[in-house]
Order: sequence, then C-alpha cells, then structure tokens
Amino acid sequence: MLNKTFTQFKNLWEEDVLYSRTVTFFTYTLWERVNRATAPLRRHTANLSVIAFVAVASVYVLFPTIANADMEHERVGLDGQTVQMIVAAMQNETVQYGTFPVAEDAAPRHEYTIPLTAYTSEVWQTDDTPCITASGLDVCERNVENVVAANFLPIGTRVRIPELFGDRVFYVEDRMNRRYHYKMDVWMRDLQDARNFGLQYATVEVF
Repeated sequence: MLNKTFTQFKNLWEEDVLYSRTVTFFTYTLWERVNRATAPLRRHTANLSVIAFVAVASVYVLFPTIANADMEHERVGLDGQTVQMIVAAMQNETVQYGTFPVAEDAAPRHEYTIPLTAYTSEVWQTDDTPCITASGLDVCERNVENVVAANFLPIGTRVRIPELFGDRVFYVEDRMNRRYHYKMDVWMRDLQDARNFGLQYATVEVF
C-alpha cells in the first residue's frame, strides 16, 4: 500500500502536476537567497538592537521638540489670544499664592421676633439622654455654645440673634416641647448662665 502511494506521488512529481515541482523549487530557491542575504544581519542582531535603542534615545534627548512633534497640528499657527494665554501662564508661575476673596454675608431669608429662653443638658430639662439633641448631636462632647432648639425651623437651619449674641451663628439641632411653636431655646453649658438668661424677646435672623 505504501509502495503504491509512493509510486503515485513520484509520478505526479516527475510530471510536475499543477506545477508542484516548479513551485517547490522556486520557493526553495527564493528562501535560500533571502537566507544568504540576511545572514550578516542575523549575526549582528544584538548590536543592531543596541544601536537602534541608542539612536531613538538620542533623538528624544537632543531633539525633544522633533521627537514629540504632533504631525497633524505642528503647522498650525498660534493666534494672539493663545499667545497671551501662554504668556500669562508663564507670568503666573512667578506670582506668589494669594487668598480667596471673602464673600459677604448673605441677607437673612426670614426674621422672627420671638421669645427666647436657655436650657442645659440636665435630665429634668430634657430627657434621659440630655446630651443628645434631636438631630443626634452630642452637645456635651462638642461643648460649643452654638446650638438652639426650635420647632418651627428645619433641623440644620442657621440662625443669628444679633441683639443678644452679635454675629455668632447658631444651628437648629434640637426640638422643644411640641406645645411651643414660635419660641427658641438656646443651649448653654452652665446652668446658672441659663437661669440668668431668663426669658427675652429678640429678633432671630434665619439663613
């Protein structure tokens, strides 16, 4: 069986069926020529790689403008506005950092003339968690007298009471007994200070 197949293949090869022998010899001859022509290059592959690397690195070091040139936009001229922006940016690098402008206080959205009292973190004045406000703020730990209780304003509202506290800003963080509506309680650290405050009428600015 193998002899018969080999004989058939040999006959096809000798008869050059479909130019099989011609194509094979031509391909082999071409490969031999390419192989002989590139033999010197293959012997110096490492050296050529080093030379190419050094050449590319040298271009980037010696001619950075050319190496990073944008071929699509390199011939686009700069207009006057662009030049001014570039010059301003260069000058800005030598200017010392300044400060942001201070915004003026906005006018209050509402004003209410209401009675004000004061309270402290005492159980008999609040509840069984006297330091925790309705918003969840721990006024004892924070220990800053800028918290008020009010029912007619949303939690987190900023208010001022200029007649009594000048420019100090207070935040609505607590609620009063539901029977009080247009009234405000100012939280204080010291019980005696709260008692001395008593009941006062003043204008509350709401922001």
